[in-house]
Amino acid sequence: MAKKRVAILGATGSIGKSALDVISRARDDFEVVLLSAHSRADELNKAGGEWPYAARVLSRDGDELIAAIAAAGADITVNGISGAAGLEPSVAVIESGSALALANKETIVMAGRLVFRLAAEKKTAIIPVDSEHSAIFHLIAAHGRDNLDEIILTASGGPFRNMTLEEMEKAGPTRALAHPTWNMGPKITIDSASMANKGLEVIEAARLFDLPPEKIKVTIHPQSVVHSMIRMKDGAVYASLSRPDMRLPIQQALYWPAAAPAGFDRLVFDDLCLEFSKPDTLRFPMLALAYDALRENGFYPCAYNAANETAVGAFLSGDIGFLDIPRITGYVLSGDWKGEPENIAAILEADRKAREIARSYISGIKD
Repeated sequence: MAKKRVAILGATGSIGKSALDVISRARDDFEVVLLSAHSRADELNKAGGEWPYAARVLSRDGDELIAAIAAAGADITVNGISGAAGLEPSVAVIESGSALALANKETIVMAGRLVFRLAAEKKTAIIPVDSEHSAIFHLIAAHGRDNLDEIILTASGGPFRNMTLEEMEKAGPTRALAHPTWNMGPKITIDSASMANKGLEVIEAARLFDLPPEKIKVTIHPQSVVHSMIRMKDGAVYASLSRPDMRLPIQQALYWPAAAPAGFDRLVFDDLCLEFSKPDTLRFPMLALAYDALRENGFYPCAYNAANETAVGAFLSGDIGFLDIPRITGYVLSGDWKGEPENIAAILEADRKAREIARSYISGIKD
């Protein structure tokens, strides 16, 4: 069987590095044809040294990356780019005819309906790589969706799970970046601390699995062993369990629709303790704001993402406090974001406008 040709966008980030690790263990099955990074030229060149025939793009110029995607001839592309910057590359991947292994949840949050419409036109597959959505994707494939009642996303609760609001008010970036179970990039780690990451995943799940907000539940699960669950109409619940290792969902996406081979440490049930609890939306309002944005629909999910990204950047720079993140996001969402996104340009304009409003609010805090 011919090797799958793989492109990796965001090759120097946590997802990209995990994807390269998976592929390096399966060189008989995969060939890397494109590696991209936003910066970190030395790391990109080091990764490229393992795959000398792969094109390399340091994608400060978006047009250069889009052209490289079109020319790569990939069978499947892993999009591990962080944030809204991943949207246009996702569209380019679909346009190229490559299957899309999607870790960039912002693509679906901002433009889910447009992206799925384009994928249907191009007859390309979108396979989720987020551990929660990957779990649901495979659970539904195994059990069917005819009798599906609801899905249950698990959340670790992040580093601030047991903190009071007073403690969170004083917490700085260093403390927020100390995630208890996952090793991720700085932006997504802060999102985990605020539960904005789970909010984005709720919106993503609604788009991926065509479900209303009330059919998407969230439960706190500190061990990050149960990645998600589905509840059927007869009350049966099916869960996906594994060690918290992003290489597993990446491997499953790369081999899809075939079954992935065994390759990583198996879960041992001896002395395994699993805890679940209800999320506290008073302490973590970013989750409630995400549900609000999803119910409002229109450009609200796009505005939610843009406001959060802008606020997280300001927090990491030391310009605002941790609890300013939901304040800024709530302020941006209080505006009028009604309307039906008809094209990517309209979505990018809404993204620009939301960021501008968020930056203005942040300037007031700094002053």
